[in-house]
Amino acid sequence: MNFDLLFDPLFRTPFLVGLIMSVLLPLLGNLLRIRDEWLAALGLAYLAGATGLIGLAFGIPTVLGAPLGALAGAAIKAFVHSHGNTIYAMMVLAGWCTTMLVAANSPLGDVMGHALIDGQLYFAGNVHLTVTVVLGVVALATLPRVSAPLIRACLLPRHELANRLPAWRWHLSFDALVALGMAVGAGTLGLMAAFAMAFVPPLIAFRIARNWRRCQWLSVAVGVTTYVVAFVVALLLDQPFGPALVAVLTVAALLSLAVRRR
Repeated sequence: MNFDLLFDPLFRTPFLVGLIMSVLLPLLGNLLRIRDEWLAALGLAYLAGATGLIGLAFGIPTVLGAPLGALAGAAIKAFVHSHGNTIYAMMVLAGWCTTMLVAANSPLGDVMGHALIDGQLYFAGNVHLTVTVVLGVVALATLPRVSAPLIRACLLPRHELANRLPAWRWHLSFDALVALGMAVGAGTLGLMAAFAMAFVPPLIAFRIARNWRRCQWLSVAVGVTTYVVAFVVALLLDQPFGPALVAVLTVAALLSLAVRRR
């Protein structure tokens, strides 16, 4: 093991990109879980992966091509006024078949497919860091404003209709934010790794935390901790980052089951 790699300047930017995503994705995942739309993380990730793969075929960085598919998915959801996981299951199917067909008919399809699944975090540069920082700033400005209305809509679903509130504003804002978050996550951490980061930390937090504020802090703590562990393990053992992160998150989820049972 070459421990000097952990302090190599080459990996500073990739580490910062992943660190920001390990904070943002669990926060988005908390609201998706309370809305019972956790499958959105996977559905939007697949759509982002499909357009990201198409972009790579034309020489466009995944972090720029992926948001197009995710935003299209959020727009379709808003247009059909669909709630729940059904619409996101359809996105998974559409994104999967598109990804496979593009990969099969592209000269670099196999290479691009592996890059999308394994993640391209180690190749993240200033463009990825800039996009991630901008997304983080937008999330910090948006989430405090939409969290309360979204939670209220889950607990009191008729409140918006009875008071004639413009509910579409915060629902669409959140859906767009999730779409961008999953797109950037899929383009950096990897498709399944981005889904796991938005799914597992909230899963653990919802089982252990006793209130919403603790849930927020715990999910972020789990996300950051598992990310750092996966980054170190993948770098030292020369493993692809995406599968390493999913493995660490899976182990964390299993350990949380034991803690909850006690």
